[in-house]
Amino acid sequence: MSRILISACLMGSPVRYDGRAKTLTGELLERWQAEDRLVPLCPEVEAGLPTPRPPAEIAPGHEATDVLDASGKVLTDEGEDVTDFFRRGAQIALSVAREKDCRFALLTDGSPSCGSLNIYAGHHDGTRRQGRGVVTELLERHGIRVFAPRDIALLANALE
Repeated sequence: MSRILISACLMGSPVRYDGRAKTLTGELLERWQAEDRLVPLCPEVEAGLPTPRPPAEIAPGHEATDVLDASGKVLTDEGEDVTDFFRRGAQIALSVAREKDCRFALLTDGSPSCGSLNIYAGHHDGTRRQGRGVVTELLERHGIRVFAPRDIALLANALE
């Protein structure tokens, strides 16, 4: 049985940068939880960032690949470089996914860690752009398919 790495905030844990959750509910999640398929994780908290914390975004002109390859940065809205936390969080997520036999992940979209369809543009003005977060990029590099909450039906099909 394939397990699913899932953003802890989607499971109701108040671990987001603003100290809140982004709880996702539904029949599929209830079933997967009953089947013990879900492995909740917040890579940013696991890497040592506090909750709440200043919002962070991948710097303009850079992608998650750049962050992983040490040529890009993740900066808070105050300009603090938190790149190492995001890189460490991605490594932790990959280790947990491997240890728990997660072939799939369901991660919060928009996040500089977990975004799979889009991320914030790096200007801290609410603008989004197409792109991946650092965790998503690393998981995908290692064959773990990542899905956004809006694509939960696609994840269900992939599990079959």
